[in-house]
Amino acid sequence: MSEEIPGYWRNYIGGRWRDAERSLSVENPATTHALAAIALAGPGEVEEAVAAARHCFEVERFGDMPGAERAAMLHRVAVAIRELTDYGGRVACLENGKTLDDGRGEFAEAADYFDYYAGMADKLEGRNIPIGEDYLDFTVHEPYGVSAQVVPWNFPPSIAARSLAPALAAGNTVVIKSPEISPLAVAVLGEACDRAGVPAGAVNILCGEGDEAGAALVSHPGVDQIVFTGSVPTGQSIMHAAADRAVPCVMELGGKSAAVAFEDVDIDQLVASVRNGIFFNAGQVCSAMARLLVHRSRYEEVLDRVTALSEGLTIGPGIDNPDITPLISAGQLDRVEGMCTEALGAGARAVTGGRRVPDTVGHFMQPTVLTDVTPDMNIAREEVFGPVLVVMPFDTDEEAMALANGTDYGLVGGVFTQDIARGLRAARQLAAGQVFVNEWFAGGIQTPFGGTRRSGYGREKGQEALYNYLQTKNVAVRL
Repeated sequence: MSEEIPGYWRNYIGGRWRDAERSLSVENPATTHALAAIALAGPGEVEEAVAAARHCFEVERFGDMPGAERAAMLHRVAVAIRELTDYGGRVACLENGKTLDDGRGEFAEAADYFDYYAGMADKLEGRNIPIGEDYLDFTVHEPYGVSAQVVPWNFPPSIAARSLAPALAAGNTVVIKSPEISPLAVAVLGEACDRAGVPAGAVNILCGEGDEAGAALVSHPGVDQIVFTGSVPTGQSIMHAAADRAVPCVMELGGKSAAVAFEDVDIDQLVASVRNGIFFNAGQVCSAMARLLVHRSRYEEVLDRVTALSEGLTIGPGIDNPDITPLISAGQLDRVEGMCTEALGAGARAVTGGRRVPDTVGHFMQPTVLTDVTPDMNIAREEVFGPVLVVMPFDTDEEAMALANGTDYGLVGGVFTQDIARGLRAARQLAAGQVFVNEWFAGGIQTPFGGTRRSGYGREKGQEALYNYLQTKNVAVRL
């Protein structure tokens, strides 16, 4: 792969780069110009990819590869990813709009996932269960088979690696459907797997539209497991398809996460978390700090500081490493601005921002802080997926918990207080799969991540995620 971004990209099926009858144009959201074209997979390519994955699993017996060999293979993939990090980071920056540093960071994280799960590939041990002196009873962990993985557009290489690495460590083969709006960086992962000598068919990557290739993949009879990150409606559709065949799923469906700042909050610490929590990647983060709930005694002070932060952020193309990068598409920009306009019409107030950046070519949204928001407003209940922060006051701990838990989502939550006992009590009360105390996005690839309620089920990251990709078999022997 040359340093220049090619004008045409292909799908990776059965260990070969494959063309298709149709192609799809990929846009640079900072300029709205076409960046490249990619072969557009349809049901035929899905059929070939699933067949290649099944052959690798059933005929080549990929799942029987000794754990130590799988570990070595995953380490080789990590090395190959690191060799491609500068190139892949530039691809991610230009196709996704994110900063060049963040694009490189995604590939660095992707490599870390492969190293992390390589360390577990040879440690998938069962247990002996004592059921009587005349019996030997034990468990073994076995892969499901073919794992279909549908990757979202906001962090494609990182999220693809997050599910691909443990699936391979567990002995599954994989078919990834990359996001049609930003598929190129995922193809770079395919190049890393190819360089690392991953067996043909163990990893298949194709770009296709959700209602065609995506639907064909998740309903394919040769698929044994489905992993999805994305919107609730799409997740529900996939779950219906999976239910028809009783196929297990891992679902991460976004959120409307709240940070609760008590009266003893360290404001400098809080503002640093706001910067990262809602303005990182232009707010296009499922676990973003979408709502900031502040004790009334500190509300005005916090609001002033957050407003000053927002107004001081730089805006521009990701290649220049600004604070705020473009949204992924014109449609996403329309949606984010439309939700702000609706909120203002319902009585909310924009302390700063509230609309797209005027007189620009790309899909840029102003960093936005909204107040006078009531809990029943759509802006307080539904995911925006943009650089939009709702700030609301509360008077009591009970009110804070009621506001924080007052949506249908339950992905992450945050607590900011100098009283650790109070923080832990609040963490127990928050309806969320992960809670941050005194730093938004605390944790790492070792910490399990996933939601409750409409935010989905199953866990990604950490040791716990590995068991999403394994099923337990019990063997009972009468001696």
